[in-house]
Amino acid sequence: MLFPNKVKHRKWQTGRKHVDKRGVASRGNTVSFGAYGLKAMSQARVTSNQIEAARKVIKRTVGKTGRVYIRIFPDRPITRKAAEVGMGKGKGAPVGFCFDVQPGRIMFEVAGVSEEIAREALRKGGTKMPTKTKVVARV
Repeated sequence: MLFPNKVKHRKWQTGRKHVDKRGVASRGNTVSFGAYGLKAMSQARVTSNQIEAARKVIKRTVGKTGRVYIRIFPDRPITRKAAEVGMGKGKGAPVGFCFDVQPGRIMFEVAGVSEEIAREALRKGGTKMPTKTKVVARV
């Protein structure tokens, strides 16, 4: 699973998830490395487990000749309090990392395979994501 080697702050403030205020991605919104990409169509917080599950299924589908590029990296800590713990007494301990995906962000790219294999691989990878996705080709 992906996680940062070192972080400046163990816990981040929560932030807000309003799509209308956040808008669309201005960075990482074009296919740069591969021929086909998996584009997020809605806002979500993608955990490192979800990224790893999608990477595995995409890599398995494209085989040895295909190349997979991961365009997102989970660096935002997720905290959680233990089960059956009362309210108050501070914030929970960090349990993992996530990435805030905005609409229009390219999350994965594939190169070195035919169009039908690439589209099938990215479609399967999109089912592992918590957001609606779309397969796009390089312009």
